[in-house]
Amino acid sequence: MILVGGQGTRLRPLTSTIPKPVVQLVDRPFMTFMLEWLRGHGIEDVIMSCGFLADSVRDVLGDGSALGIRLRFVEEPEPLGTAGALKLAEPMLEERFLMLNGDVLTDIDLTSQIAQHERTGARATLALVPVEDPSAYGVVILEPDGSVRDFVEKPAPGELDSKLISAGAYVLEREILDLVAPERNVSIEREVWPRLVGDGLYGFACESYWLDIGTPARYLQGTFDIIQGNVQSGVRDRLGSDWLAIDEGAEVRGRAIPPALIERGVRVAEGALIGSLVVLGEDVTIGVGSVVERAVILKGTEIGAGCELRDCIVAADCFVGAGSKITGGAVLGEGVSIGADNVITRGARIFPGVQVPDGAIAF
Repeated sequence: MILVGGQGTRLRPLTSTIPKPVVQLVDRPFMTFMLEWLRGHGIEDVIMSCGFLADSVRDVLGDGSALGIRLRFVEEPEPLGTAGALKLAEPMLEERFLMLNGDVLTDIDLTSQIAQHERTGARATLALVPVEDPSAYGVVILEPDGSVRDFVEKPAPGELDSKLISAGAYVLEREILDLVAPERNVSIEREVWPRLVGDGLYGFACESYWLDIGTPARYLQGTFDIIQGNVQSGVRDRLGSDWLAIDEGAEVRGRAIPPALIERGVRVAEGALIGSLVVLGEDVTIGVGSVVERAVILKGTEIGAGCELRDCIVAADCFVGAGSKITGGAVLGEGVSIGADNVITRGARIFPGVQVPDGAIAF
C-alpha cells in the first residue's frame, strides 16, 4: 500500500495543477519509479491510498497492467493520517503487506527487508537509512538484535550516536490494524510505533539510496541522481555508456554535454549549450546561443535566444523570452510566460498561468 494522499504543497507550483505522484521526473511520472522498484522485488498487487486530485492519478497510472502489476485505488473521504488511511484499506490487505510513503525515491532492498522480518518474527519492520544530519528528523535507536529501543524526535547535532531515520517503507503483519481505531485520523508514527516498542517492532538498517523529493531542490537532486546513475532505475538503460540520451526525433544543432536526456521533438538551435545535468521534455525549443545547465524543462516549453537557465525547473508549456535568466532554484509553473530580459532567481516560484512583461523583474 502506497500513501499518496497529500497535496504536495512544498513542491508547488509543480503540484498546483498536477498531483505529486504523477509529476514528471526525468522521463516518467514519479510514481512509476516506485512501481517499477516494487515490481523488481516481486510485488505484483499495489493499493494506492489517494486524496488530492485522485482521479488524475488514476487517469495517468491506469490499472498497472502496463507495468506488469495490479494497481488498485482507495480514496480518503477526508485526511485520516497514515494509520487511518491504512485502516480504510483493511478489507483489501492480506496477512502480511508493505506500507510505503509515496514521496520517496529509493532503491532499498525490499527482498532483504522482508526476509529479515520473517527471520525475526517481527510484527512490523521499518526500513532505516542513515543521514548526515538527523536533527531535522526523528532518529530511531536499535537494540543489538535489531529491535527498536526508542525514537528521538529532532535530536540536537551530536546528541546521539545513531543517524538512522525511517525511510517510509514498512513490512507489517495484519494484526497491526487492531491497534488502529476506524474512521479517525491516526498517525502510525506517533500512535502505533510507540506501542510496539519492545513488542515486535524491528528496524532494517541499510545504506541504500533514499531521497524525499518533496521540495523543488530535492526534485532537482533526484533528477540529477537518476541521470547520473546514483539510484537504480530504468532510466540508466536509456542513457547508455556515454550517459547521453537524445531521441532520434530530436534536432540538436548546438552542443549537448552528458549526463543529459533530450526527448522527442526537442529543437536545440545553433550555438546553444545543453548540459550537463539537463532533462528536456518533448517538444521543448531552445533558442540560439542559450545555455541550459543543471535544469529540467518540461514538455512544450519554448526558450528564446540568448537565455540562461541554471539550477531551475520550468514546467510544461512555458515561454521564456530572449535574454532572460532563470537561475538559483527558481521554478516556473505550468503555462507561465516570462518576457524578454527578465531575471528570475533566488528560489522564486512563479505560479501557473502568470505572465511577466519584458524587463519587469531584475533581482
